[in-house]
Amino acid sequence: MNSEQIKTLFRAEVLALSAYKVTDARSFIKLDAMENPFSWPEDIKQQWLNSLTDCALNRYPDPEARQLCLTLRQNNGISDEHGLILGNGSDEIIQMLLMALPTGSGVLAPDPSFVMYKQVSLSLGLDYIGVPLNSETFDLDLDAMLDAIALHQPSLVFLAYPNNPTGNLFEKGAVIEIIKACKGLVVLDEAYAPFANASFMGELGHFDNLLVMRTLSKLGLAGLRLGYLAGHPLVIQELNKIRLPYNINILTQATAEFALQHSELFNTQTAILCSERSRVLSVLEAMNRFCVYPSAANFILFRTQADQATTLFEHIKKQGVLIKNMSPQGGLMKDCLRVTIGTPEENDAFLNALSA
Repeated sequence: MNSEQIKTLFRAEVLALSAYKVTDARSFIKLDAMENPFSWPEDIKQQWLNSLTDCALNRYPDPEARQLCLTLRQNNGISDEHGLILGNGSDEIIQMLLMALPTGSGVLAPDPSFVMYKQVSLSLGLDYIGVPLNSETFDLDLDAMLDAIALHQPSLVFLAYPNNPTGNLFEKGAVIEIIKACKGLVVLDEAYAPFANASFMGELGHFDNLLVMRTLSKLGLAGLRLGYLAGHPLVIQELNKIRLPYNINILTQATAEFALQHSELFNTQTAILCSERSRVLSVLEAMNRFCVYPSAANFILFRTQADQATTLFEHIKKQGVLIKNMSPQGGLMKDCLRVTIGTPEENDAFLNALSA
């Protein structure tokens, strides 16, 4: 089969895309993907393995993951009056949301933000509108957002809270103005909620068009691929028609259920990471070589001198530390690097590589 034949088989939107690439991190200190660096104590690991012995791998899992949904509601203060749907990571939920929209619908988000909003929108032939953030502070340009909403009347607006890749937490009043102005759905992506001490989950009862999305990945369970979305039950009811049956496998359900019974472990790890975030940020600022941006997430974005980001990224990589080079994205990310907060030892390795 040749390239011309391929062009006849796939939609133009798909052919125009580039695949999402993940860097091979083997043999590196991995500080590029916003993961929790801590493993579990051995006694907790053994208890977890014991909890899996009764999993009926020969049977399909509970298609609605009812027990896990109940635990997630209890842990996140999601009342029974709100709908709840689970996904194979937040990515699947983003895909479900966008698949449910009418052909040609508008999807709006700040720029830059989480790349999958745009990637999935374009793959489905939707009209994606990126509204640039404030170039100095990465805050929402509220006037520009409201103008874009009025002009394009998007069916769905994504707001990452805190934002990825910038790390900042948008002003709550501005977010509420956007929710009120939008006739379509507004999704608050709270992937980094454990590090932000801020949430719109308590606002669900005030806005019928508000949906709050979270994931267990940043908390410390990235390997499970479990995300969830809460909102108006009628909205969730329609999304359930798109959700593939048995999308949350039995091992994920059992492991997540077990892990959420040990929330004190994750709370301790989160506190360490927040403390390390403050330390790393202070050291970066003290170097007086970079523009370092405040973060409410588990990563820090910083800007190098002009045209130095890629050189510095490669230098740090040669020291055995892998961070994220944002500069190739261009736009507001030109000359920017992003580092995930790791263990104290990993953070020291990064700072030493940077100082070298």
